[in-house]
Amino acid sequence: EVQLVESGGGSVQSGGSLRLSCAVSTSTSSSYCMGWFRQAPGKEREGVASLDFDGSIKYVDSVKGRFTISQDNAKSTLYLQMDSLKPEDTAMYYCAAHSHWSCGLGDDDYDYWGQGTQVTVSS
Repeated sequence: EVQLVESGGGSVQSGGSLRLSCAVSTSTSSSYCMGWFRQAPGKEREGVASLDFDGSIKYVDSVKGRFTISQDNAKSTLYLQMDSLKPEDTAMYYCAAHSHWSCGLGDDDYDYWGQGTQVTVSS
């Protein structure tokens, strides 16, 4: 069982930065891969970034060079540093975990989800 709690969302102007955090608590010693997803009103949920247990990282093309996914050494907190934010980044952002060492940007891969944190970017 994995519990995920996101924080760090808010409202910023275009070009600004935010750092999202996801507190991870687990009841097992299983290996997990982690991801960040987002969903804008009227749109499908989109994978933004993923982090494998071995440290391999994937990004959706629209955020490459602007967003950075990372995790603390204890693997207890997942981060998403978001720079050069654009209005089209406005969405609810979710943290997710998959009980496998590797996962991608498809939401079908993931077993556990947080409640989400809202990011709003104004022009």
